[in-house]
Amino acid sequence: MSLWALPEFNTAYILLLGVIFLAGIARGLSGFGSGMIIAPIAGAIYGPPAALTLLVLIDIVPSLPVTIPAFRIARWREIIPILFGMVVGLPLGIWILVTGDELFLRWLICLTILGCVVILWLRWTWRGPRNLAVSFGIGGVAGVLSGIASIPGPPIIAYWMTSGLPAMVVRANLLSLFFISTFITLANLIYADIFAWEIAIRALIAAPIYFIGISLGSAAFSKGGERLYRAATFMLILLAALLALPVFDSLFSLFGG
Repeated sequence: MSLWALPEFNTAYILLLGVIFLAGIARGLSGFGSGMIIAPIAGAIYGPPAALTLLVLIDIVPSLPVTIPAFRIARWREIIPILFGMVVGLPLGIWILVTGDELFLRWLICLTILGCVVILWLRWTWRGPRNLAVSFGIGGVAGVLSGIASIPGPPIIAYWMTSGLPAMVVRANLLSLFFISTFITLANLIYADIFAWEIAIRALIAAPIYFIGISLGSAAFSKGGERLYRAATFMLILLAALLALPVFDSLFSLFGG
């Protein structure tokens, strides 16, 4: 098949587009969650490296309308140390992705996400010191998770939730940080020669659907309560991680994945 040929719209791909739409809503609402929703499902269908490529490509343009306003609200002195940590940690995550067994990586991704859901649902937060070294370390852990499956959010969220920052600022920080880290991930994928070019057309088709989801979620952010959208985001993440466990591969086979 040609690199830019239209993909087959089988049931698995249509299912993935629906998942991407829901992930966009979650991203617009809370500023996080899209990677944890999309990564396990896309990984089950196309494999972890292709899933990471898909996540990077669909996130660049559609997230602009909600990210640009967030730049003005974000506290950059909180973001920059974590961003530098991510720059250091991300190549290690990419190395694990390149050298790891695909089945092992899928189990690792799903179980890591399930663990993250538990941590976030229980509202576990960082209660240790807050300084540049700790922020850099949190960013390093987030970078490793980002390199493996584009799921940098949990350690950063746990760290920022008790920072005393307003919810709107935390959301703006997350949107700004993840937008910038998308380009860092893209550069690392290309440098490591694991950028899945064959997934590009699928990502281009999915991007408008993701954008609509982000727009709907962002519009609902000012109307809904924080507890409601957090609960909805966590349930979507939990469902995606459970369904994408390798034990359910036969289910995706029925869908043509």
